[in-house]
Amino acid sequence: MNVLTSITVLGFLIFFHEMGHFLAAILQGIYVDGFSIGFGPSIIKKKYKNITYSFRAFPLGGFVSFPDEEINNIDPKDPNLLKNRPIIQRVIVISAGVFANLILAYTILVLNVTTIGIPFDPEPGILVLATQPDKAASIAGLQAGDKIIKIETNPLGIGDQAVSTLVENIQNSSEKPISLEIDRDGVFKEITLVPKNINGKGTIGAQLQPNLRKETKKTKNFFEIIKYSNNEFTSLLIKTIQGYKGLITNFASTAQQLSGPVKIVEIGAQLSEQGGTGILLFAALISINLAVLNSLPLPLLDGGQLVFTLIEGFRGKPVPVKVQMAVTQSSFFLLVGLSVLLIIRDTSQLLIVQRLLNQ
Repeated sequence: MNVLTSITVLGFLIFFHEMGHFLAAILQGIYVDGFSIGFGPSIIKKKYKNITYSFRAFPLGGFVSFPDEEINNIDPKDPNLLKNRPIIQRVIVISAGVFANLILAYTILVLNVTTIGIPFDPEPGILVLATQPDKAASIAGLQAGDKIIKIETNPLGIGDQAVSTLVENIQNSSEKPISLEIDRDGVFKEITLVPKNINGKGTIGAQLQPNLRKETKKTKNFFEIIKYSNNEFTSLLIKTIQGYKGLITNFASTAQQLSGPVKIVEIGAQLSEQGGTGILLFAALISINLAVLNSLPLPLLDGGQLVFTLIEGFRGKPVPVKVQMAVTQSSFFLLVGLSVLLIIRDTSQLLIVQRLLNQ
């Protein structure tokens, strides 16, 4: 059921993204001939007012299609064809999906704050959310739920600054033992771990966050709701952008942390176990990721189409078809290849974890 919930959330987020493109075109009077959720063969298909709506076999994607004047017997100079509209109108259509996901994510965060409340101020230390099998943290005995209070007898402080301090110390202690004082259910213990060296930086294979209480408190007024939602939205957006930036500046290290469809569904299933709050957080996080991902300047994504359109605006004429095809094909193989690798890696890791749990 939790896996089904996460897939449903993903499908809804994709639907919202494509609806952004769809409405931006329709409201400007631009011809649209298809709206599809998913790829592959159609499972459900319905034509209404010259637009074919379909739900396809593989729901992790979607598209809005525009008519081909030759196939649909439309005058190539018809002003309602997307290609004949001013650059600014085409930019609006291309960008609408990204803005739809960002608006949805912000709305979800506001809804979450309004209904669930906001966390109490962080307490001293860092909370361990999860550890990866056979990594430095799990080998040393660190467990989910532990609170890291000190590193090398030095108190870590509170909040995001505490997390940054610990991460910096770990990265600078590659293959060197470091001592941590932890609080495990009220019992204080000392453990020693040795961060593994990955591209010159130490890593321990643990998911960390500020030490926040599980309980929440109701907001005092509307302005507190907006302030907290703004901070959460900005933080998630910046961290997501930094993650994708790492693919360029430090690919080898960042790629190991990259998640494919299988891992994303698994994370969604885990968060959905926390109830409404977990589902809303998952939806907001993935919606922001979809927005940032589609902004990348790859031809198969919105960002790539935007680049072609802006170049056309500067040149006064479209980019040659052969150039577009060559760049698009290379982008296609890159994305498909990366997706296949991530699916294989995440599936194999999931099977290994399940095998260990069953032993």
